[in-house]
Amino acid sequence: MKTKITMLLAFILSVSFTASAQMQRMSVEDRVKGVMEKLSPLNLNAEQQQKTQTVFTDFYNNLQKTMQEARDKGERPDRSVFQKATDDRDASLKNIFTDDQFKQYKNDIEPNLMPQRRGGNRQ
Repeated sequence: MKTKITMLLAFILSVSFTASAQMQRMSVEDRVKGVMEKLSPLNLNAEQQQKTQTVFTDFYNNLQKTMQEARDKGERPDRSVFQKATDDRDASLKNIFTDDQFKQYKNDIEPNLMPQRRGGNRQ
């Protein structure tokens, strides 16, 4: 009986880790699609939507490339590279959005775009 319970727990853990890994490795297209859905409260016109989609596609492709290069070198990615990419993305979005749209994006939408880290007692 103990072995059956142990095997069941091992199976459940492996399934949950696999699902977690797949969630983190969403394709660029899926990530952009998710962002565009979250941007719907901004009521972007067709031109703004197209330009915004291009900005986020470039942003996520850049991040993916940076992460892969760091993995290939066996290093952690440099945080300043991510900050520069984010600043460049925001500068592009500021040129696309109206002032009110950009404020709403920065205050309400952008915080929800960042990957959520699991809490817990880290010490």
